[in-house]
Amino acid sequence: MNVVEVKALAERIRAETAKAVIGQADTVDLLLTALFSGGHVLLEGPPGAAKTFLAQCFARTVALDFGRIQFTPDLMPGDVVGANLFNFQTNAFTLVKGPIFCELLLTDEINRAPPKTQAALLEAMQERTVTLDGESHALSPRFMVVATQNPIEQQGTYPLPEAQLDRFLFKHVLAYPSFAEEVAIVATHGARNGQPAAADFGVEPVADAATISAAVAATAAVRLTPEIVEYVVNLVRATRESADLAVGASPRSAAALALAARARATLDGRDYAIPDDVKALALPALRHRVILSPAAEIEGRRVDEVIAGLVNLVEAPR
Repeated sequence: MNVVEVKALAERIRAETAKAVIGQADTVDLLLTALFSGGHVLLEGPPGAAKTFLAQCFARTVALDFGRIQFTPDLMPGDVVGANLFNFQTNAFTLVKGPIFCELLLTDEINRAPPKTQAALLEAMQERTVTLDGESHALSPRFMVVATQNPIEQQGTYPLPEAQLDRFLFKHVLAYPSFAEEVAIVATHGARNGQPAAADFGVEPVADAATISAAVAATAAVRLTPEIVEYVVNLVRATRESADLAVGASPRSAAALALAARARATLDGRDYAIPDDVKALALPALRHRVILSPAAEIEGRRVDEVIAGLVNLVEAPR
């Protein structure tokens, strides 16, 4: 598969998803970018913004085995990864796999579970393996986590630690739809009873495992010139030198941003990355990897504002 074919595939996935989810085109593009670059996505937005439904529709279009976990304060790590349970009939332990053994895992309201349960995802997200009682179990090479969190409610939540946040390629903040989009949403969904499924809207798979693997291979072949690499590094290093940030982005952030830029290039049908790819992805790739300085917080500055300023400040190659 070449990049032109990947672009056509992405257009088909967008079209299928749009049958059920109105608006959110930028969210779908980030999900595609993460899928083709092997990353994970954290979606933050108010209740009712279609975060969960979007993940379900997206999983259906790419024919990924979908799993969902509703994170709650009493959720235990074993509820996520599974456990070896003793079978009295066979007098032996039997592996009971948890919902993490899928290809696209939706972790709904991830910040409602305690840190030890959140940490159950770390190995899977980083290495695509799960270790139970000293034995490693491989996950699908296409394993992807789409996590959601509600920024409004803070009672009974556990903020994600920095190490957990750093495992996400993107943190995307969903906005409310425009007036026209909301009218279309009400007209489409207001005429249905209950919670609809993706299939109810005619959303069909347009890719299979082989197709996704070919798209991932095409992404890996996208060229990164030395100038683009230096631009990514300069941008990430600028976050560490900014007086508005107490903690800047890590070297892992630079590598993740470069990989995401290659994936975005494939969505545009190019076999080379350009500075605009980096600029477009800098905010979702870095906003969750930096911490505002106390002085910036007192002044009412926002992380997004600081990163946008750095993108404008760091000179891009021509």
